[in-house]
Amino acid sequence: MTAATAIPRHYGLDWLRVGAFAILILYHIGMVFVPWGFHVQLASLPWVAIPMLASNPWRLMLLFVVSGYATRALAVRHPTIVSFARGRSIRLLVPLLFGIGVLVPPQIWAELASKYGYGGSYLSFWLHDWLGFRAIGGVVPTPAWNHLWFVGYLWVYTMAIAAMLALGHRWASAAQRAFDRVLGRWGGAVLPVVWLLLVDIRLFPGQSETHGLLDDWLAHAIYLPALLFGFGMAGSERVLDSFCRGWPVAAAIAVASYGVAAGLEWRWPGMAGAPPGLGIVFAGARAVQGWMAVVALIGVAERFWNHDHPWRPTLTEAVFPFYLIHQTIIILVAFALHGLSLPLWLDAVILIAATVAGCWAFYLVGRQVRWLRPLIGLRP
Repeated sequence: MTAATAIPRHYGLDWLRVGAFAILILYHIGMVFVPWGFHVQLASLPWVAIPMLASNPWRLMLLFVVSGYATRALAVRHPTIVSFARGRSIRLLVPLLFGIGVLVPPQIWAELASKYGYGGSYLSFWLHDWLGFRAIGGVVPTPAWNHLWFVGYLWVYTMAIAAMLALGHRWASAAQRAFDRVLGRWGGAVLPVVWLLLVDIRLFPGQSETHGLLDDWLAHAIYLPALLFGFGMAGSERVLDSFCRGWPVAAAIAVASYGVAAGLEWRWPGMAGAPPGLGIVFAGARAVQGWMAVVALIGVAERFWNHDHPWRPTLTEAVFPFYLIHQTIIILVAFALHGLSLPLWLDAVILIAATVAGCWAFYLVGRQVRWLRPLIGLRP
């Protein structure tokens, strides 16, 4: 490990990570108003799905690509694979367990109270039902990790990479050369699209992600390759250079593909009642949009954003605590707004303001308390 080539910090990818998490938080606020179903909802507006489709196909895939780059940069800093695995386990599993025990239960309680008539207090729910390992009312399983599935998946994938490094280090140079040769030019833009089309149309047609880890083969087919792509990209100037040069074309294709998907969603919300065959068109457009957006954003980050700023260290440190707490704030505020019959625009303003303020408070307080820092994903 110590002999591996150091990976330079890519400030552009830092900015992408910050931006992707910001979009993810706004996306979850939108889930309160969209017909797709959420833990607590204030409305069911079909048109809200249109702007949400602009980021839906790529935001998590981009985060896994960026996480793959960061995983390699972290791996080469450790003297051994064991220390790498131990360090990543502490940084990921401790916040995950804290989230499952403290941050997620209020989400489930609010969902049960707003949708299924659960009459118990939160304290009663946490003491008697949260660790019941059953589906309350036959519909809401406990315990759960809700939005924290991303952290759990990232840990599992990271441990798979640690095993790959331990078992395949002798072939590392050959593997990197093959990565550069196959994906270093047009392959990095085209071949992942072919894989995503195969996944969405042939391997798992009509299926959705479960976020249950053991039964979520659709998600694994998308996000594990994305992480591995980012891992390989961290050592490939050819891939970064090709994205830097090709981002305008990729962006144009992504926008056009979004137009197709958005048009179909507008005409047939949820594709309900759409003529046969258009479901495949919709899935294909989303697959193309997803990877082309990733290519364009990484190219823009490489071309224009790869420079530091005084705010960058704070923002890059804050995004993980923001991610941990944001959905709990959104659901509890939506639960408090439920039944007040406020104008929906005012509900949205209150949700955005409360979520931003709550996330900053969670981070700023947590970073000052030594024993809280590991729980919210910060270094000791």
